[in-house]
Amino acid sequence: MIKDYVAHAVEFLRQRSLSYRRVFDKDSQDAQRVLADLAKFCRAHESTFHADPRLHAVMEGRREVWLRISQHLNLSTEELYALYGERTKR
Repeated sequence: MIKDYVAHAVEFLRQRSLSYRRVFDKDSQDAQRVLADLAKFCRAHESTFHADPRLHAVMEGRREVWLRISQHLNLSTEELYALYGERTKR
């Protein structure tokens, strides 16, 4: 039973990762432009700190979206499962 659940979860993550990779195809100039824009907008490479806690929360939310995209483009299915599996244990 647990083995079936794990197999289903891994396959689900594999398919979702493939979808992200097709949408953000590394060979597509359009995809690269969108990723560059999202990286800037989501503060992928800089701090999200802001003195106003509401603005800080907004910027953290944007960064969370960037991290999700980045994880699906750069991590293996097994790494994604390990990452998301840890989150469901909390």
